[in-house]
Amino acid sequence: MSSRIPVHGAKAVGRSVRRKEDGRLVTGHGRYVSDIDLPRMRHVAFLRSPYGHAAIRSVDVSAASRMPGVHAVFTGDMSEFRSARLVAQSALPSYIETAQPILAWEKARFAGEAVAAVVADSRYLAEDALEHIDVTYEELPATVRTGVVPAVPVHDEAPDNVLLHRTFTAGDVDAAFDVAAVVVERELTTNRHAGNPMECRAGVAVWDAYEDKVTLWSGTQIPHLVRNMLAELLGLAEGNVRVVAPDVGGGFGTKGVLYPEDVALCLMARAMRGYPVKWVEDRAEHLQAAAHARDHRYRMKAGFASDGTLLALDADVSCNVGAYSVYPWTAGIEPLMAGGLLSGPYRLDNYRCTVRGVATNTAYAGPYRGVARPATVFAMETVLNAAAAELALSDLEIRRKNLVRPADIPYRMPSRLIDDSGWYGECLEKCVAAIDYDAFVIEQQRRSATSENPIGVGFACYNELTGLGRAAAAGPRMPFRTGHEACTVRIEPDGTVTVLSGVTAQGQGLETTIAQVVADAVGVEYDSVNVRIGDTNESLWGFGAFSSRQAVIGGGAAHQAGQTVRDKILRLASAVYDVAEVNIADGRLWGSEGEKPLGTLAELARIAYLESNKLPEGIEPGLEATRFYDPIRGAFAAGAQAAIIEIDRATGELTILRWVCAEDAGRVINPRIVDGQIAGSIAQGIGGAMYEHLVYDDLGNLSTGTLMDYLMPTSHEVPELTIEHVSQPADNPLGVRGVGEGGTLGPNAVLAGAVRNALGVEMLDLPITPDRIWEALQ
Repeated sequence: MSSRIPVHGAKAVGRSVRRKEDGRLVTGHGRYVSDIDLPRMRHVAFLRSPYGHAAIRSVDVSAASRMPGVHAVFTGDMSEFRSARLVAQSALPSYIETAQPILAWEKARFAGEAVAAVVADSRYLAEDALEHIDVTYEELPATVRTGVVPAVPVHDEAPDNVLLHRTFTAGDVDAAFDVAAVVVERELTTNRHAGNPMECRAGVAVWDAYEDKVTLWSGTQIPHLVRNMLAELLGLAEGNVRVVAPDVGGGFGTKGVLYPEDVALCLMARAMRGYPVKWVEDRAEHLQAAAHARDHRYRMKAGFASDGTLLALDADVSCNVGAYSVYPWTAGIEPLMAGGLLSGPYRLDNYRCTVRGVATNTAYAGPYRGVARPATVFAMETVLNAAAAELALSDLEIRRKNLVRPADIPYRMPSRLIDDSGWYGECLEKCVAAIDYDAFVIEQQRRSATSENPIGVGFACYNELTGLGRAAAAGPRMPFRTGHEACTVRIEPDGTVTVLSGVTAQGQGLETTIAQVVADAVGVEYDSVNVRIGDTNESLWGFGAFSSRQAVIGGGAAHQAGQTVRDKILRLASAVYDVAEVNIADGRLWGSEGEKPLGTLAELARIAYLESNKLPEGIEPGLEATRFYDPIRGAFAAGAQAAIIEIDRATGELTILRWVCAEDAGRVINPRIVDGQIAGSIAQGIGGAMYEHLVYDDLGNLSTGTLMDYLMPTSHEVPELTIEHVSQPADNPLGVRGVGEGGTLGPNAVLAGAVRNALGVEMLDLPITPDRIWEALQ
């Protein structure tokens, strides 16, 4: 209240406090979906199409149904499955609405699509029964790439397979090209890959026959959205659907989708009321049937003035969205993000970009950490490097010339998004200093005069749009806006604090960071705050984990709810202790004298709940508040990365010698968690740039369907990382910016640029593998 009240207690925000989750997780007491074991549990296995594209003529389950231990076999032509379809909706004029069946029954549109399901006493028995289901297929011509005229379209509603297209425009692109000193054109492709969390998808569903309620335990990132969508699909009141996301072993966007398997579990549970049904995806299923991402083609044309100023950008972007429009995000999730953020953190007046989402007979594309932007950064940084070479500028000079500056903020991007972070130059300079660029140049020149392996340096600058509010989330024009989050903060009668937050955690440490925020907002010790998340029966509302939004929006809601409770505490304390000015710190109440506390929060909470006879007139019992928060636009986070690599000319093998990253996270809640998020996302980005690739043959068969073929980085391949920070507070209650995805945005561009710098050859197709480097050298 008054500034004359002495300040007590250390703040929790800004410190690397011990994570609340770690005690149970590192001692083996975490509870994941696969750990759930309920009485009378039955187990599910799905039969999946072996064809990329095929009409389904018949499904005979009679032999499977007679097998010992099998309780039921379900197929897509059953009425309860035929009536429930996933239809992702968008109001964009070009968008073509298509339906995804829960179990395919007319035709299979990709290899791995579920066609039937067996419920048995064990997963082993269910898998055995799958072998006895006889499906008659009529194979159809498959289309696995964009830019190909389909012999048979994936969906009849889209004869050319294009489910969505849009053109972003700003300025006069053609006039700008007319005056450009240099025009560069490049065509680039990026590699299809996916999240591959440690824990694959999983679910347990049980239907209460008496109350007609369903409970779904799921490793989802979006439990409230799943509840909302299930209620609609199942014809239930929303209060009769409970979704619980317990401990979740990674998500990365892959689990931010409502899948047909989720709905199928609930439908099977309804048919077998009172019996829980459980499905845990294996790795082969995950690679084949969970959402993929980043299968893109970019045709880039950029014009520059003689001093390196970017004058115009004209781009054509095709995104392979797979067999279905992912529910609920639509086929627009990648192409619209690509068009909206292709220009990145660079000033640009003249922009034209046509994007399209093209259906193919492959697993459908969905959200994956960094949605589209690892590809857009790769495309944009590649044309900058090409222009720099033609203009005899360094890679650093052309970036310094074009980056958005603090003086430009708020900067209106050509896609009309508002960038509120102009600290890209500072991030870049921190990387230049941390990597010791001058020493690198000397060493590179020395090596060039010898037979030693060449070295190269690459740079990437990017803008991560985090914490999207309702204005920034309007692009796909879905029937809902994802801008807000709710949080309830309650002081218990013993003075401890319970937080019911709408955020969800898949390893980000949200229980910890939300507790830090609430501890400071209320004025209590961090250890006295208990955060409960992931259960739709407890928290009021939350859109979930995506778009690096939870610290910004979930944290904002927690902060405001905590402050509201704090205000209630201080009003009550002022009346109970008959003092005009009160402060609370470390759970103790202080007056203006400050020599000793007036009392404790526990004592005051007892009055609020158990001794209402002592409550002053006009003050209700209880100490609780719920608040929603919506940042309206969101907060951009500036970032830059740089790396030094060495290449073996004989084999093409690339070795990373140094890697640095600088990001503007705004006000940092927990430094260790923030650094962990950045490091993990860079590791994931390196995997996508160098190793991971989901490859289909022309018939639609996945050729890299195991971890023997689909390579992923280990700790051996991930270098030591130097992480630098720029801390410019954002315009939100906590001053924070998201950090969950930025690290993934740079590695494609950094490594491609470093190869070019070392060898003088361009890497226009990802991943950057030894054989591709070797071939380029020839």
